Amino acid sequence: MSTTLLKKETLDRKWYVIDAAGKPLGRTAVTAANLLRGKHKSDFTPNVDCGDNVIIINTDKAVLTGKKLEHKKYYRVSGWIGGLKETKARDMMEARSDYAMELAVKGML
Repeated sequence: MSTTLLKKETLDRKWYVIDAAGKPLGRTAVTAANLLRGKHKSDFTPNVDCGDNVIIINTDKAVLTGKKLEHKKYYRVSGWIGGLKETKARDMMEARSDYAMELAVKGML
C-alpha cells in the first residue's frame, strides 16, 4: 500500500476565528500558526500549503506575561545609516496590537 500525498487541488480550506481576549499573545500565535500550516489535519504534508484561513479578533485585549511589556522591544530598520528604530512592547500593544500579533505568527511559520 502506497502513501497518499495531499494535492493542492483536493484541499478544502476552512475559516477559523480566534478570540485573543485575555489570552497570552504567544499562545494565540502558536494556535494560529498551526492552523495556517495545517498541522491539525490528519493528511498534513509538509511540502504542500494545506493550511486553513485564520482571523484573530480582539488583539488589543491580548496579554503579555511577565515583564515583557517593559523589557521586550520591536526593531525595524529603514535602510539608512542610523536608521534602526525600536518600539517598546507597551507602545506597540497600545498603537498596533494587530501588527504585534502578525509579527508573532510570522516568526512561528
